[in-house]
Amino acid sequence: MLYVPKGFAHGFQTLKDNTVVFYQMSEFYHPECAQGVRWNDPAFGIEWPLSVKITSEKDLSYRDFEK
Repeated sequence: MLYVPKGFAHGFQTLKDNTVVFYQMSEFYHPECAQGVRWNDPAFGIEWPLSVKITSEKDLSYRDFEK
């Protein structure tokens, strides 16, 4: 279990096959308000432990982070 406060970016990578991730939000979901950053954005330099196999179309559509 992990608590991510409101306004913090977060991402998930499962390390085992057939893993299911469930999460809850503190507000009702409004897709028109959703924002994000791309998982492989060079601005963050995240070294994911495993190669990425599945990513949603929405997550793939995010542009590079701009300061």
